[in-house]
Amino acid sequence: MNVLNFIHAFFSDGSHWHGYDGIPTRVTEHLRYSLEALALAAVIGLPVGLVTGHYGRGGNVLSLIATAARALPTFGLLVLITVIVGFSLQFVMIPLVVLAVPPILVTTYEAVRSVDPSPVDAARGIGMAEPRILLQVELPVALPLILGGLRSAAIQIVSTATIAAYVGLGGLGRYIVDGLYQHDYEKVVGGATLVAAMALATLGVFWAVGRIAVSPGVRRSA
Repeated sequence: MNVLNFIHAFFSDGSHWHGYDGIPTRVTEHLRYSLEALALAAVIGLPVGLVTGHYGRGGNVLSLIATAARALPTFGLLVLITVIVGFSLQFVMIPLVVLAVPPILVTTYEAVRSVDPSPVDAARGIGMAEPRILLQVELPVALPLILGGLRSAAIQIVSTATIAAYVGLGGLGRYIVDGLYQHDYEKVVGGATLVAAMALATLGVFWAVGRIAVSPGVRRSA
């Protein structure tokens, strides 16, 4: 059978649409893992990137941290954590967050640093406080690049969250792991197709968010 036949066989099988191992259940689990990891990474990366970018300090340190975090093997880190502390969803989040923080952190820093200094100087000239300058002047202009960093992190998380299945948790990775163990390549291809579809859907969501959140003037100049 070729790949298209595997895909058709997987999605046309009614047993894959019901129960604890059904597609709706696995998609919901995968989406929950991904959203939780992205939210945690954003809580860490966005404030640090915004503040350091605004004040123009710590860029070299951020680059070193980001490089070190990217060098960590996500799967190896997951296995190590599991061996040390056991099976738990909260510990599965750690390698996913470590994976997602660098693109958010570095892109946010660079986005704020790339804002034209003229309106920033004008805002200071009329007496605006630094937090207001960051949130009302720099952030709206930097938002397209910031969303780009969040999008990159989200795609990486969605693609990598399949590792949760290796430590006994759910998500779309269950189809891949179980399919390989059972030599059921229909299930493997179906799971991989669902992960790819979710990654494409993530791109669409961020495109829509950008159209809504970014002002037309900033979007045109970007």
